[in-house]
Amino acid sequence: MASNEDVLDDEKRPQFGNRYLTDPKNVFEHNAWDNVVWDSSQEEEARRKTQQQLAEALPQDTTEMYEEKADHFWDEFYNIHTNRFFKDRHWLFVEFPELDSTNEKTESKTAGNMDARDDGKTDCSDVAQGVENISLTPTKHQADTDKEEVYPGENADFRVFEVGCGVGNTVFPVLQTNNDPKLMVYCCDFSSTAIQIVKEHTDYDPRRCTAFVCDISDTSAVLPMPDNSLDLIIMIFVLSAINPQKMQFVIDRLSRLLKPGGQILFRDYGRYDMAQLRFKKGRCLSENFYVRGDGTRVYFFTQEELRDMFSKCGLVEKQNLIDRRLQVNRGKQLKMYRVWIQCKYQKPAQAACTTQESTEEMGDESRQDRAQCPVDNESGTSS
Repeated sequence: MASNEDVLDDEKRPQFGNRYLTDPKNVFEHNAWDNVVWDSSQEEEARRKTQQQLAEALPQDTTEMYEEKADHFWDEFYNIHTNRFFKDRHWLFVEFPELDSTNEKTESKTAGNMDARDDGKTDCSDVAQGVENISLTPTKHQADTDKEEVYPGENADFRVFEVGCGVGNTVFPVLQTNNDPKLMVYCCDFSSTAIQIVKEHTDYDPRRCTAFVCDISDTSAVLPMPDNSLDLIIMIFVLSAINPQKMQFVIDRLSRLLKPGGQILFRDYGRYDMAQLRFKKGRCLSENFYVRGDGTRVYFFTQEELRDMFSKCGLVEKQNLIDRRLQVNRGKQLKMYRVWIQCKYQKPAQAACTTQESTEEMGDESRQDRAQCPVDNESGTSS
């Protein structure tokens, strides 16, 4: 699941924090300014606007309808836009160099990659503590990579999972940038239409990519990979589309999938973003949670909310930045204040000894059960 029209504003740009507006008279000299500081009156006006939206919130039965039909609305969205709506997110390699195996910043390995075994587990005796960077460098012995897999990607050197992949505008740049045949990219979405588009892409190769329909917030949904098996999880404008009451469950579930040393790479909408403030009457579902005209939903976060959710499941904060941008339309002399939040949270290396024990208890019988589960769980809905 991707976000919709608002993401387009965020597609083409250098890493944030490079251009500052020091003189308001020069505001229309460039298309965008970084780290724009809001004054107290602007903040208060935004707060007043959201309080008014909440006072006019939709009734409970309408809110429940949008929850129950979330997959339907996303299917409709992708039926209309197919794969023409979004541009590939090549900017991700600027903000998240961990995704690029050729980047110098990704040369050191995670603790979870120091001695990765065939089943995605890590040898506790070899785990070091406190690792900052991720590498897509192969870490497994060649002799181990040809055995029969009991789950897709078991023999991979490096495993990445994108939650809410939409039509693949993150997945395919990652696959194209990293040519290692032992890379496995998992990707799921609420929408069966979106997943079908991914599978029809000319670059889709089941040997390196496993796409499946799944509502990650559904407690009964079955995932194709075991706990303690992933090096990176990507969440780009996806958590905001999930019911706020289910967000903690989602983060908890994803944290269990990470290897020790693995990271969640996150970017989403921040509180008082222009997209939030322009919602009209009859679009607020609950506090800071809205429904768009096409039926898809969006939440607007604070840094503290995200810090609380990720830390509750034991992840360590490596980055939690608020990206305030002033985008301008020089032709129309318009100012647009955007707010995004970008995070990196890492599973501690010391978690290896506890997570490996639980993973090993899964045993051969459980692993065989997982292997027999269909990768395309069409009964899973999307959020």
